Amino acid sequence: MKIAHVDLGEKPLLLAPLEDVTDSAFRLLCRKFGADMVVTEFISSEGLIREAEKSHHKLLFNEAERPIAIQIFGHDPESMRQATIMAESANPDFIDINFGCPVRKVTMKGGGADLLRDVPRMVAITKSVAGATRLPVTVKTRLGWDEGSKNIVDIAERLQDCGIVAITIHGRTRAQLYKGLADWTLIGEVKNNPAMHIPVIGNGDVDSPEKAKKMFDTYGVDAVMIGRAAIGNPWLFGHIKNYLNTGINVPLPGLEERVRVCREHLYNAVKLKGERRAILEMRKHYSGYFRAIPYFKKVRLKILTCNNLEELDSIFERILHTARP
Repeated sequence: MKIAHVDLGEKPLLLAPLEDVTDSAFRLLCRKFGADMVVTEFISSEGLIREAEKSHHKLLFNEAERPIAIQIFGHDPESMRQATIMAESANPDFIDINFGCPVRKVTMKGGGADLLRDVPRMVAITKSVAGATRLPVTVKTRLGWDEGSKNIVDIAERLQDCGIVAITIHGRTRAQLYKGLADWTLIGEVKNNPAMHIPVIGNGDVDSPEKAKKMFDTYGVDAVMIGRAAIGNPWLFGHIKNYLNTGINVPLPGLEERVRVCREHLYNAVKLKGERRAILEMRKHYSGYFRAIPYFKKVRLKILTCNNLEELDSIFERILHTARP
């Protein structure tokens, strides 16, 4: 499957953008373990224009992460145009527009999924972004604002007409946030719409190789994007690929491998953003890294409240020591 000029192979798997999760350290691991493409954390167009340090820091990536999309969000076509030019200067493979983030701090400012209530503005923003860059432009969005306005089939056509080269659809409305089950039926309708000629990528609730296979087989999507299920589990991409190719489920790696990769992740994050912030943001990953390890419960509170890199290392050693005969 190709997105514009970039060949991602057959049935590619993409890492979804997640705030304070999919930083460069984690994206590198996901690429290493099988993700075919990654997306940055979402970046505020206003933050870029106002030279906010955090926003500009999110533009940075390692060449080993390619292919990579820089994702931007905002509510104003002109601000998004300016932000696109700034994002292009970082030389990613794609510019991705966030029309799907459901969190209040984004939607209350008219960005993310709030645009699902104002399709003309969504179209204007997409045209503004596509016209401002030589890079291919993609979009990530949802089924609609709420149960009564699941208008994604029409939206997808209109955005395609604006010049985007692929669309990712999360199978929930904004009103659902992340509750309930993702509904892939409408994603399948978009894919099977004869008016659509760009890749359609499905997203939502894919947390196992079996589910990924079902989404490809049942709905015919061109690619699957994985978000929350990858947190603390960068191996998931490789496990899905193995299952798609062989039908065999690979178990989670052993504890020593999990600790080794967790440490690699943590130390790379510290280099990227400093010890304090890296330790705080890594807390989202530990439950994933140590899933189904019963003795993790004994140190869970300590690892989640620890603010010192040296102490964290000693806790990791304790986990390994407890597991060894």
